[in-house]
Amino acid sequence: MSAEILMNVTPTESRVVLIENGILQEVHIERQAKRGLVGNIYVGKVSRVLPGMQAAFVDIGLEKAAFLHASDIITHIENVEELDHQQLPAKDIAELVRAGQHILVQVVKDPLGTKGARLTTDITIPSRYLVLMPQSHHVGVSQRIEGEEERERLKRIAAEYCDEHGGFIVRTAGEGVSDEELIHDAQFLRRLWTTIQKRRKGLRRVGMIYEDLSLACRVLRDFVGEEIERIRVDSRVTYEMLLEFIDEFIPELHSKLEYYAGERPIFDLFDVENEIQRALDRKVELKSGGYLIIDQTEAMTTIDINTGGFVGHRNLEQTIFNTNTEATQAIARQLRLRNLGGIIIIDFIDMQNADHRRRVQQSLEQALARDRAKISVNGFTTLGLMELTRKRTRESLEHVLCGECSVCQGRGTIKTVETVCYEIMREIVRVNRAYAADKFVVYASAVVAEALLNEESHALAELEVFVGKQVKVQVEPLYSQEQFDVVMM
Repeated sequence: MSAEILMNVTPTESRVVLIENGILQEVHIERQAKRGLVGNIYVGKVSRVLPGMQAAFVDIGLEKAAFLHASDIITHIENVEELDHQQLPAKDIAELVRAGQHILVQVVKDPLGTKGARLTTDITIPSRYLVLMPQSHHVGVSQRIEGEEERERLKRIAAEYCDEHGGFIVRTAGEGVSDEELIHDAQFLRRLWTTIQKRRKGLRRVGMIYEDLSLACRVLRDFVGEEIERIRVDSRVTYEMLLEFIDEFIPELHSKLEYYAGERPIFDLFDVENEIQRALDRKVELKSGGYLIIDQTEAMTTIDINTGGFVGHRNLEQTIFNTNTEATQAIARQLRLRNLGGIIIIDFIDMQNADHRRRVQQSLEQALARDRAKISVNGFTTLGLMELTRKRTRESLEHVLCGECSVCQGRGTIKTVETVCYEIMREIVRVNRAYAADKFVVYASAVVAEALLNEESHALAELEVFVGKQVKVQVEPLYSQEQFDVVMM
């Protein structure tokens, strides 16, 4: 599989995309005014302790107070089988932190919607091959490294640098690298942690003491080990900065990094701009003629599959199976492309054949295997819905690029012209009973005003007889379909 990274950088925004076999798979966006917070380390002050929620709100210098749950105060490491996973006895949040206390915390989830950032006291600092865990003295190896001999070699090297500075996790990218490269990473992380400790001692108020790498550097760090053939950047400044970063940390990528100086915008090379626009649509067309409907809500994301114009060639059950199987590939891509996280419910077309259900689930799991986010597929429920969860650490593509509709206020629908007309008539009756008026003037949008003067003119005439007052309708060009005013004259 050929993979390529394209970087479009402007003074206000950085966009990085991953192209696999000529198809857009991932989009990462970082705006200078709203840089992501995940990975940043802060000195925070506990502002409120909530025993009923077993959590605390922590002031870290942001607009919204951040959220720290009791479970995030207990050290825990995911996806490393060597570490002791025995949970410590559950403690009351009041025993762990107190109001006014200053604590060292790290952001694990960016603010999402009305929610503040989520924090942990379990600090982890990643580098190219290792992750430093200052509060731990263990060595862990990624479960994706399967060779027992290699695992033992990596553990042995990392263990030599475990001391009061903390322990390490060897990342998947560390498989097969030389001893010198691992030692270089360990030494770098120890120096970095020493610097962070010095900054903490020198900080007398809440605030950030360590900021994670910029998006461009972070992508190169996290994608190391992937089958990347080429990295193209359209900014000379960013290109030179990445050259320095690569020379120090990832020298084997030096030959793959290119400065793109072409006349066409870099994202036009693979129709990226149009693909991003399509990723904001509810409807996703399948090649067979079927389609997906994706709805993102506060609680979960739902995906509905329909056969659409696909009629099949053999029988109904086979047509349904083929549509569902094709949908699994599209769903896996859309989850990565839109960065959908949390609870995801997939409503596949009902399948009576148990073997078909098993094969569809297997196809979905295989399609999701390339996703770097942690995914748990829970299988079909008794209602025939597929349940899965995808780890969410940053906002979805829709939340980054879009805001709430000023007309429907996020409902996704607006009242019909007929509904607004009847609301206006009821309002006239209400005002007439409450106040003395000679006549009424209705200000409404063009479509509503036209309906009142045409389709609803008979009802409006009956209303004038009922209230005994003249009702005049006037168009207000700036009003949306739902807006109107009833003015007494």
